[in-house]
Amino acid sequence: MQTKKSFRLKPTFAAALFAAMSHVSVWAVEPFVLKDIRVEGLQRADAGTVFGALPFRVGDTYTDDKGAAGLRALFGTGLFKDVRIQIDGNVVVVVVEERPVISRVEFSGTKEFDKDVLVKALKDIGIGEGMPFDRAQADRAEQELKRQYLSRSLYGAEVVTTITPVERNRINVTFSVNEGEVAKIRQIKVTGSSAFSESTLRGLMELQTGGWLSWYTKSDQYSRAKLNADLETIRAYYQNRGYLDFRIESTQVAISPDKQDISITINVVEGVKYTVTQVRLEGDFLGKEEEFRSLVTVTPGQPYKAEDVAATVKAFTDKYAAFGYAFARVDFKPEADREKGQVVAVLQANPSRRAYVRRVNVAGNSRTRDEVIRREFRQFESAWYDGAKIKASRDRVDRLGYFKQVSVDTAEVPGTQDQVDLTLSVEEKPTGNLMLGAGFSSADKLSLSASIKQENVFGSGNYLGLEVNTSRSNRTLVVSTVDPYFTDIGISRSVDVFYRTTKPLTSQGGTYELITPGAAVRFGVPFTELDTVFFGVGAEQTEIVGGIGLPVSYERYRQQFGDKSLSIPLTVGWQRDGRDSVLVPTDGRYQRVNVELGVAGDTRYVKSNYQFQQYWPLSKAYTLGFNAEFGYGKGLSGKPYPVFKNFNGGGLGTVRGFDQNSLGPVDIEGSYVGGTQRVNVNTELYVPFPGSGNDRTLRLFGYADMGNVWGENQTPSVDDLRASVGIGISWISPIGPLKLSYGQPVRKFDQDKIQKLQFQIGTAF
Repeated sequence: MQTKKSFRLKPTFAAALFAAMSHVSVWAVEPFVLKDIRVEGLQRADAGTVFGALPFRVGDTYTDDKGAAGLRALFGTGLFKDVRIQIDGNVVVVVVEERPVISRVEFSGTKEFDKDVLVKALKDIGIGEGMPFDRAQADRAEQELKRQYLSRSLYGAEVVTTITPVERNRINVTFSVNEGEVAKIRQIKVTGSSAFSESTLRGLMELQTGGWLSWYTKSDQYSRAKLNADLETIRAYYQNRGYLDFRIESTQVAISPDKQDISITINVVEGVKYTVTQVRLEGDFLGKEEEFRSLVTVTPGQPYKAEDVAATVKAFTDKYAAFGYAFARVDFKPEADREKGQVVAVLQANPSRRAYVRRVNVAGNSRTRDEVIRREFRQFESAWYDGAKIKASRDRVDRLGYFKQVSVDTAEVPGTQDQVDLTLSVEEKPTGNLMLGAGFSSADKLSLSASIKQENVFGSGNYLGLEVNTSRSNRTLVVSTVDPYFTDIGISRSVDVFYRTTKPLTSQGGTYELITPGAAVRFGVPFTELDTVFFGVGAEQTEIVGGIGLPVSYERYRQQFGDKSLSIPLTVGWQRDGRDSVLVPTDGRYQRVNVELGVAGDTRYVKSNYQFQQYWPLSKAYTLGFNAEFGYGKGLSGKPYPVFKNFNGGGLGTVRGFDQNSLGPVDIEGSYVGGTQRVNVNTELYVPFPGSGNDRTLRLFGYADMGNVWGENQTPSVDDLRASVGIGISWISPIGPLKLSYGQPVRKFDQDKIQKLQFQIGTAF
């Protein structure tokens, strides 16, 4: 006999909710004790997932409320398209219909973005391989893709989603994109300005209506972030010229119906131009009011300048921080007389309480070891907060050159009144560096130099480098390593192993060359935050090979010492580096002195060199750089100065526009052998690259170089100086700082060799 199964209740989720709200008795089930729970319809999901979501177990008393709660919990997992609960006697049967799982996410027509960028953006909103599919999420994915394109000024981008079912309840999701054309800024208007012309204000903005370099700078593509930055630039421009009440009343951004053209209108209210009549200090200045007053940069009698106020407030805050007052507050409260156009600058200070540092944390160093960063810190844990030491710590970490960004955040310790935690956050950057240099002339053709450097080997802070030079006159192979913390107190050790082949330039040709293998070790002892003293010792052997075309000076040296001569030089040096950046300095000074003393072997000599650099920020965008270098050498103990230790001049790093190593004394055989005295002076003016705004990674520069080399028996004279001027491009490229320059000698002599076009990667001057 066949028995027909009778189910007492087959409610859907919607019906269960309706029953819960309406209390319709037809859906009611008498409570009963569960003997079993069955799950039907599963394909990929685990039964344990279902059992874990249900609010009842075998042996519990089943009720309508528990059934409704179970439906809500199962739908809440996001795994199921439909869920039903059926009652078979004392058994609950859970029937589920799983959502399809995304097998593959594909894109077509996407040119503006890499696929990985889009995949990550969609996964963040629930669309990704192996994830349950929901049509609502697909709609959100379309909107997210459009948002990504809006950030690139592609306002006409269209996205169509195609769902393709595959076996085992899986689907492929394809996003077909028609990117359209990039919307360009066609008009920028500034209304309400009378003190300054509209063209002047537009010229301050990074957003522009287009130019010949827009393909690189993207300045004609609208960005809300860029517009906000431009508004701040305009506001700062006015407030630094006396307009204390200046405000931007509104901005309108309109897009054409075809979504290709954008117009921007900025409405400004200039207000009154103010002159500062007095600077008044109020509050607690720790009994050092005169010290604080000396930091004031606001000048009575001059137009109000917001940047001077900001600089003064910062100087006051830093001064308080140096005394341990981490929570000091300095407020600027102007007392303005609009009718007279006068303002009293009131600086109100409250030092609050003194604090000490509980803990120093390091964040963001995925590669560099903690100890490499911490050993640069001058602010110690459990010590009084010192703003000057914290700034010095940040600057020292930044000068390591291992990070794109370095910042220090201060946070109060909860539950205390006098403790703070410091967090030094860094952003790693590649520390491997490929450097190239090249020059071209009719005599030497193409000369190349290259180096491969790793500034932070295995995150240890150590340096390892390989340098190669292939020029006709100087061929070099150098392997170097530097341990900046050879000892715990910060003494550095550098080791160089080199092999040099030198062939001085000659007008008659020749087959001779100088071969110099050697090695050196040097130690650096830090004396202050900026000063380091170096000392070391080396050993090198110089061999004069060949004889055709050999300069007379080299022949004399060979007659005295033979084909090979051994030198044991001692080196002593001092360096002070106060520049704000190594790659793109805009302010600060750098000095270096190095003395090499031949004390053993076949040679006795002294070779000294002094270098001075100074950078001045003429404005936010313009920088003037100056470099001077002086060298002097002399033989000792009655022995001649080794000719292979001569200074050279001309070309990259000295006087551009002249051939490499072509300046100085010329041997009677026509060879350029260098000299024992050298002067080199360089000046560079950096200006923004047209269309690049204030981007310091890409700049134009004009330069003026001057210098020469003299022999041991010559007296340096201004009449002998060579000089050149030129222009160039400076670019912080992915493989290092690059300079391409074209120079024209303005003071030269008939025998000089000219090399107008030169480029180099990896050095400042």
